[in-house]
Amino acid sequence: MEGCEAAPSTPLVARRDQGDDKVKMKKQLGLLEGVAIILGIIIGSGIFVSPKGVLKEAGSVGLSLVVWVSCGFLSMIGALCYAELGTSIPKSGADYAYIGEAFGSLPSFLYLWDAIFIFVPTTNAIMGLTVANYLAQPFFPDCDPPDAALRLIAAICITGLTWLNCQSTWVTTKLQNVFMVAKLVSLGLIIVGGAMALATPQGRARFENPWEGTSTDPGQIAVSFYSGIFSYAGWNYLNFMTEELNDPYTNLPRAIYISLPLVTVIYVSANVAYLAVLSPSAMMASDAIAVTFAGRMFGALAPIMPALIALCALGGLSVHIMTSSRLCFVGARNGHFPDFLSLVTAKQLTPVPALVFLCSLSLCYLTTSDVYMLIDYAAFVESMFILVTILGLLYLRWVQPDLVRPIRVSLGIPITFLFICTFLVFLPLYVRPLEVGMGLLITACGVPVYLVTIRWRDKPVWFQNMLYSLGYSSQKMFMGLKEDTED
Repeated sequence: MEGCEAAPSTPLVARRDQGDDKVKMKKQLGLLEGVAIILGIIIGSGIFVSPKGVLKEAGSVGLSLVVWVSCGFLSMIGALCYAELGTSIPKSGADYAYIGEAFGSLPSFLYLWDAIFIFVPTTNAIMGLTVANYLAQPFFPDCDPPDAALRLIAAICITGLTWLNCQSTWVTTKLQNVFMVAKLVSLGLIIVGGAMALATPQGRARFENPWEGTSTDPGQIAVSFYSGIFSYAGWNYLNFMTEELNDPYTNLPRAIYISLPLVTVIYVSANVAYLAVLSPSAMMASDAIAVTFAGRMFGALAPIMPALIALCALGGLSVHIMTSSRLCFVGARNGHFPDFLSLVTAKQLTPVPALVFLCSLSLCYLTTSDVYMLIDYAAFVESMFILVTILGLLYLRWVQPDLVRPIRVSLGIPITFLFICTFLVFLPLYVRPLEVGMGLLITACGVPVYLVTIRWRDKPVWFQNMLYSLGYSSQKMFMGLKEDTED
């Protein structure tokens, strides 16, 4: 990465020598897999969790639907910006690569620091807890499931899917096609059930006073966007795997153009369906909205819904584990994380050390099962760095006007997106001071870590030996090798 000041590499020397068979992750993702990855990570746990959070902060049915439509629009214009960045800087790592290209080593390291220690493991924990909630809910119809049981189920899901990702990228991506069908079937059932409810006078009556109780606090409205944005989160995650995408100049933008409008229509329709069947108070009282919805609409068939939704959340968790591990892998490859995290296994050619490391961090976040606190915690930090990435796009337009840009969006699109992100980042400062403050504090802690581990060149011998031992042990444990460089 241009501008990176790589730390001295751990001397990992074991190689695989098979003639022209290089040690590299393969280009094995086409357009269908790209669409499945985006749909898989967006349509995960969010649409079955976030409607409650959006409605709580928005205060009314009307504003909550406006928030859902606006979040879809925001994701679409953001995805257009990332299509330009992903095709003009065709590197894996998404925001990490783009921030590094624009602003250099320290800002990109801080993104990586926050991603690895805040919003990647937090999102994994949220998705795992969502699977657990929907699997456990039918067994506890009249009370909340035991907290310890939820966290245990979430931990099993995270570790199991990490193991699958370690075994095969091809199997994991093909499995996304199955998960995608489950997602569309479950949401299709919700939308059809909502349409049936809207055909009744009672269903239509729920929309007679849509603006009653609307929140007028800008900070609360911004927080309602956080819950909505969490449900759309993932529109930029295919960019993490650009180097594994066949013909990225064509398939990356096409996957975005297909996925985002489809997701927006599905999400808005699903929320209309929820509101046609459940009153706002019923939605606020439920921690498993789709299960409550199915109980009202489908009677004896209602138990099917938790299973389908658990599959949806499992699919989102699986693809999030896969894509985020590439971010950790690329960061280590560029010298911003310990070198052993840039190893790939000799047989499967998957970044197993990065996958295991992120799995361990995700399990640490299961010390709480408060999903809504985790959403606020993760969404602020991620929104902050998306803002920095868009600033990077505008900065590169200025300093590198001749950079080859296969996709070049109108200048008004990133400027509009920049203003909206600024609103979302700064207004919640007084509504969620604890979550925002902790996010900023963890970001600030990355600065001394960067200065000590990366900028400090003459590290003591004991520190270098420790890194060598860690790398050597990892090689033996995971049968790992360094990637071959391009000729």
